[in-house]
Amino acid sequence: MDVHLLVYDLSRGMARQMSMGLLGFQLDAVYHTSIRLRGLEYVYDGNVVAIRPGSSHLGQPMQEIHLGKTHLPIDVIEEYLDSLREIYTVEAYDLWRHNCNNFSNDFAMFLLGRGIPSHISNMPQAVLDSPFGQMMMPMLNQQIGANKRNGGILGIQETTPGSSSKPQSQLHQHEGRVHRVTNLKQLDQLLAKAQHSCAVIFFTSATCTPCKMVYPLYDELAAEAGDKAMLIKADTSEAFDVASRYSVSATPTFITFLKGEQENRWSGADPTALQGNVRLLLQMAWPLHPHQSLNLPAFSNPNAKPVIFSKVPPLSKLLAKMGSAAEHPTVQGVKHFIETRSAEGPAETTLPDMTGFAAHVRESVEKLPVEILFTVVDLMRCGLIDPRFSGYFAEEKEQRTVITVLDRVNSLPDCPYALRLVTLQMACNFFSSPLYSDQVLGYGSLRTAITQLISTSFLDDSHSNVRVAAASLLFNFSLANSHRRRDGPGDVLPEDDQVELAASTLEAISQEESSAEALEGMLRALGYLAYRLPLDGQLADLLRTMDAEDTVKGKQKHFPDMRLINEVGQELLGKGLRRP
Repeated sequence: MDVHLLVYDLSRGMARQMSMGLLGFQLDAVYHTSIRLRGLEYVYDGNVVAIRPGSSHLGQPMQEIHLGKTHLPIDVIEEYLDSLREIYTVEAYDLWRHNCNNFSNDFAMFLLGRGIPSHISNMPQAVLDSPFGQMMMPMLNQQIGANKRNGGILGIQETTPGSSSKPQSQLHQHEGRVHRVTNLKQLDQLLAKAQHSCAVIFFTSATCTPCKMVYPLYDELAAEAGDKAMLIKADTSEAFDVASRYSVSATPTFITFLKGEQENRWSGADPTALQGNVRLLLQMAWPLHPHQSLNLPAFSNPNAKPVIFSKVPPLSKLLAKMGSAAEHPTVQGVKHFIETRSAEGPAETTLPDMTGFAAHVRESVEKLPVEILFTVVDLMRCGLIDPRFSGYFAEEKEQRTVITVLDRVNSLPDCPYALRLVTLQMACNFFSSPLYSDQVLGYGSLRTAITQLISTSFLDDSHSNVRVAAASLLFNFSLANSHRRRDGPGDVLPEDDQVELAASTLEAISQEESSAEALEGMLRALGYLAYRLPLDGQLADLLRTMDAEDTVKGKQKHFPDMRLINEVGQELLGKGLRRP
């Protein structure tokens, strides 16, 4: 997909004419920018919205700059935009330090690995540094404040149907949609994806008035089902071969599929029948798990959050230990980003040179002595607290940077304590981005490296902090997998990895006798790994074979006050693993 920067002049030509006299330097425009992608214009106007290009009151852009091409899937882009909406809010808008150009820069950095032209991004500071800018700032800030109270900044509020603008309550949730097919090949591809869940085909036609009456309900059911069902629409005037296969001669006709087999068929635009049949289909495809009938407050909470290590050390001291590598421009850029974010909040800073920093990290892993390598990893950990930073490294092309770090740590027979600890914490902080679970847990090389890091770190008898961090990383893995397991269509982590992680965690639990914090972390991680697992799968068999229930309940002797032992041992691994 082509990525374009749309450039507007808020002064409508006045800046070019008057800037030299007022500011003391030539300013060609008061820049306002947005990103055009796949036929939509993405812009920050108090909130992140998507509009039809050129449909705002600003009219047509003065310039359109082709920034490059992105190969990222649109669902990944949408989730990244969701994470930006937590930073680019009405309250956070600042004409000088947190504006549309900052948003465009961050978005372009994610899509392409480079930001927008510096003469645009640096324009506000150049104006502020002038005597006239200082004089005008109070008046302009007052006007912006009035606009905020009215619900907008520049009045760009027209969102496009189907755009990425969502309310806060829906951020990062998998939202289903209706898939349209015009031939059998497209249909078979969609049905293949629903082999282990369910699907509905809605046969309609352009001239079918009753069909149009239930279109909104069908869209609502698709959103309600999310990834748990495949809702399909086939127009019989286009998809002749689809209609012929299923002998459809009248519309609307509905056909449902369960686990790859045709399950039901009916005709007519009865909203009650449609809603009832689709919801029944979902119940059959996703029956209640035994865990859902047990008292498991630690694991039934849908709002559980990943563990993020957010403490930032004095960066000057950290960089002093780094030696000459600390003078690298990208290191200084990341340092400024972290310090500004920590002191003034995420709204006050935009992404540094991410491509350059990633390259510097890979080079440092190869060249820096092992004794000081932890400094680079810890700096990266601090950057990853921000979802924009971690979202960048969640991209497949940038995961090589993380793999380089992990492979180096995993290859050391006697890895220094500080390096192992900050590497575990760094990996935890990737989960500050909603992209991590799908993009990283599903990526083989990285998943394997992290699995190895967790397993070997559990064996560190000398440092409880390492075991706590390893348990936190496994908790984040398990939580992300559990959320996907709950929402459908299934696990993110392959079953072999789940078995390996569960086995190493049980071993670590059996040996933990000194740290209550480490044990609690291990129990929570194991609990989420097992919560609502397939009862006939390899993981369930492993937990039964290794007497996981007795192993966990046996910890009561050393930790008599830990309530989680009973919840995980007796309930989740005991009652919850019994076959019906």
